[in-house]
Amino acid sequence: MKMLVLGAGLQGSACSYDLLHSSAVAQVTIVDLHPDQLPTFLPTDDERLHVVAADANDHEVIRELMVAHDAAMSAFPYYFNGPMAKLAVEANCHFCDLGGNTEIVFEQKQLDEPARAHGVSVVPDCGLAPGMVNILAAEGIRRLDTAERVKIFVGGLPQNPEPPLNYQIVYSLEGALDYYTTPSWVLRDGRRTQVDALSEIEPVEFPEPVGTLEAFHTGGGISTLPWEYEGKVDFMEYKTLRYPGHVAIMRPIRELGLLSDTPIEVKGQQVVPRDVFIAAVSPQLTKPEGHDLVALRVDVSGIKDGQPKTSSWQLLDRYDAAHGISAMMRTTGYSLSIIGQMQAAGTIAPGVRTPDEAVPYQAYVDALAERGVAIEELS
Repeated sequence: MKMLVLGAGLQGSACSYDLLHSSAVAQVTIVDLHPDQLPTFLPTDDERLHVVAADANDHEVIRELMVAHDAAMSAFPYYFNGPMAKLAVEANCHFCDLGGNTEIVFEQKQLDEPARAHGVSVVPDCGLAPGMVNILAAEGIRRLDTAERVKIFVGGLPQNPEPPLNYQIVYSLEGALDYYTTPSWVLRDGRRTQVDALSEIEPVEFPEPVGTLEAFHTGGGISTLPWEYEGKVDFMEYKTLRYPGHVAIMRPIRELGLLSDTPIEVKGQQVVPRDVFIAAVSPQLTKPEGHDLVALRVDVSGIKDGQPKTSSWQLLDRYDAAHGISAMMRTTGYSLSIIGQMQAAGTIAPGVRTPDEAVPYQAYVDALAERGVAIEELS
């Protein structure tokens, strides 16, 4: 397999690391506008690793690279996912990405017919949430005659929380704030509706030392699932996990307008409140020595053979101190790598489908377990 990784940031680097640990991968090419600062965990002396400096907007260069590879895994910012998927289909190259925007996923689905004609698979939303959680939720639904409730919880957290937010940056802070300000799509009585982000707080229990976390609505975590299961599942929702007290601070900050992306005038200058907020808090929330963890819970309940049945999954993954790879990178970047390898191996059929539609559950879970990302089935 010759694999192309678009983006040399945290998730792209983790994806590349995982690919280089696969005996089936003959070449890994990383593409980035500034690829000169790769993390130390990447084996730069590995002859299979190639690094190319290129602009994502240079479609001709990207297309040529895709032609020379079996599959492309995109860790570029989400707004590149649409054009990158189109280029991949034209180049007869399998494609998957980390998602991040549900409208773009629907745009990508319009490529289904040409993708099938080219024998190419396109799988958006291949990270943690959306991605891993979608695969687990779909498996739970398949096990039931009638699915009634789907509850999904995910959080990227510091192992050693520090006040006032008890949070550290584990991926783009700008992306996290988008989720804090974007309404969340849910299913209620089988119908799609939206609820306010940072609302409907509830406690979720995990084994010590994690303990009790608070869960609240945020946008984007399950992408197209509410559309796919409208009229088929009564209740479905996704909530983000944080340490207790997080929302009590973040909600007033949002309501005061500090997360707004509408410019305001300050001393004769136009400034964006969110940009100022990010600039002010990023140094406080960036902790290079801070070790993270990822907490996940998926509960799917309904009826099987006339009896109530629930399937539940739990994951607590922690920073890999031996290699310097965060839990968020492991759960997100490794997921992208696994699905890309499935595509290149022909495990996933041509066409455009989301992970819950395309990715084989058991093979995916087993592949994560081989990497030490152990999803525990509770029931």
